[in-house]
Amino acid sequence: MGKVIAIANQKGGVGKTTTSVNLASALAILEKKVLLIDADPQANATSGLGISVDDKKLGTYELLEHTATIDQTIVKTNVAHLDIIPSHIDLVAIEIELVDKKEREFMLKKALESLQNQYDFILIDCAPSLGLITLNALTAANSIIIPIQCEYFALEGLGKLLNTIKSVQKIHNADLDIEGLLLTMYDARLRLSNQVVEEVKKHFGTMVFKTIIQRNIRLSEAPSYGENIIEYDATSKGAQNYLSLAEEVLKKNK
Repeated sequence: MGKVIAIANQKGGVGKTTTSVNLASALAILEKKVLLIDADPQANATSGLGISVDDKKLGTYELLEHTATIDQTIVKTNVAHLDIIPSHIDLVAIEIELVDKKEREFMLKKALESLQNQYDFILIDCAPSLGLITLNALTAANSIIIPIQCEYFALEGLGKLLNTIKSVQKIHNADLDIEGLLLTMYDARLRLSNQVVEEVKKHFGTMVFKTIIQRNIRLSEAPSYGENIIEYDATSKGAQNYLSLAEEVLKKNK
């Protein structure tokens, strides 16, 4: 099986879904076989890749419930080499429905085992919480990318997330690594953005990706057209940033 990377941060609005959609697309454009799993009930990664959320399909909910096989839940996207397991608002109920199940934290890990070597990378777009769905993602993952926005309170809650990762490593997944911390929503004109970059690099050093995702209006526009940033505007800073990030991920995983 290819490398499984969870993209997680319990803070909302830090660029998790933007990163999931565009990193997955960039890796696919670089001719890697990629599967994106939408593990957020808001289903923004699903709609962001042009998949209709209203057309009820089998997806992450059924996969975690084990009422569908992984092959039944995979949907082709318009991007060559990129598939997705879509999400739906129904996924909200999974936290309650799995609470009495044995090994409930391993549902996603077990489902992914049947994929074997079909993909080079499997990315998981996590919900902005540290609930059971995110715990499933971290248990199934080989590593985690943590997006951090270059704004006030950037590091708020990061300690809690790192403690959760340590807990997962201790109890559920000893092999979970931190792929990297990704700085997002950077605006070079703002003193605060530069201060956050300095602070994060000072504390975490080589754990921080060299690529920084700049604030870019085209990145905000692309999902409304059901396109990734490279399809929408390949010349934009956002497209250049995510292609650079994809190359950095590939270099790390040679």
